[in-house]
Amino acid sequence: MNDRAILDGVQFDSAGLVAGIVQDADTRKVLMLGWLNTESLRLTYETGQVTFWSRSRGELWRKGETSGNTLELVDLAVDCDGDAILITARPAGPTCHTGTVSCFDDADGPPDRSFAELDQLWRVISQRAEDRPAGSYTARLLAGGVEGPGRKVTEEATEVLLAAKDHAANHADDQRVAEEAADLVYHLLVLLAERQIDPTLVLEELAGRRR
Repeated sequence: MNDRAILDGVQFDSAGLVAGIVQDADTRKVLMLGWLNTESLRLTYETGQVTFWSRSRGELWRKGETSGNTLELVDLAVDCDGDAILITARPAGPTCHTGTVSCFDDADGPPDRSFAELDQLWRVISQRAEDRPAGSYTARLLAGGVEGPGRKVTEEATEVLLAAKDHAANHADDQRVAEEAADLVYHLLVLLAERQIDPTLVLEELAGRRR
């Protein structure tokens, strides 16, 4: 959809504004609600950075221009009545000014965690595979070919098993099992990167195993 088509489909209110509901492109979590006018909508589309109109300050503001917690535009969709826009975006950091992932989260509650963080980790690993920066542990593993991360996958799988057995036998803290499992997942992703295999293939396989 081009910007002209978006503008033609929007029913702005008497103040020239329309509600914009921001949704995380990866987790589908609703992050915030903001207001847009024709100019902020145009800037959002053209720059790829979600930009709103501040009703309190009476000015345009690009999300994250001071905090760095930007919203990278993925898609725009107008609802059936034209009086709201769904903004699909990828957040860089927490969206809410309180420090929570979403403005609808409880600031005093536990931190939000989701499998979308694996997607973020994969992006970092992929970048390391491309750039091979000096001093990077990921780059050092990749330099060893398939054997580099492959040996670590085998090692970490054994560590997960030992931690799980210790947990079962001694009612140990969950943290050690979580730490070993994190090591295994990380090294498995590095192995996929070394083989240039996109994790979406793994997700497709998992989707067929929902029994």
